[in-house]
Amino acid sequence: MKPTLVVMIKEPRPGRVKTRLARDIGTIAAKWWFHHQSARLLRRLRDPRWHLVLAVSPDSTALSSRVWPADLPRLAQGGGNLGDRMARMMRATAPGPVCVIGADIPGITGPAIWRAFRALGPADAVFGPAEDGGYWLVGIRNAAQVPATLFDGVRWSTEHALADTIASIPGRRTALVDSLVDVDTVADLRRADLLQPRAADH
Repeated sequence: MKPTLVVMIKEPRPGRVKTRLARDIGTIAAKWWFHHQSARLLRRLRDPRWHLVLAVSPDSTALSSRVWPADLPRLAQGGGNLGDRMARMMRATAPGPVCVIGADIPGITGPAIWRAFRALGPADAVFGPAEDGGYWLVGIRNAAQVPATLFDGVRWSTEHALADTIASIPGRRTALVDSLVDVDTVADLRRADLLQPRAADH
């Protein structure tokens, strides 16, 4: 059964993407960075080992947007907080392993994604930690059996996000994979640029 990789992605508009980064470098520059970062990421993540699906926002325009490749299937994220939307996307995919990532992590590579899927053999859930206490990837062994409590009580955008999410599924076996840099500020951007995957990692 081929696993599914869901990429949570916003239509790149000034003032709507990377708002914290925009305070450092301006809304146009932040939009430009996100647009090109996400395009590079999608090219890197085309892989026959998994189905690649876009979870797009806003619902009203992103389903028909020409920003992303037309051949990639799209799902509307819908409303609610990040946990509500990620759980909805997981449940909307085919049964089998599913991982969800954001589109703004420059260090994500195909090998890192495959390590996460392989971790879902012995584990019920897998996480890719971010260095700020959050995470860049969350995966569940079977999209048909997403725990009802997953993401309950998570303090989003804080250093507690990963620990809170793991605590929301007590008794489940969890695994951790690569730790990456989440780009929220210009300092993060400088660090992430140094860690950009090279061609050999693609």
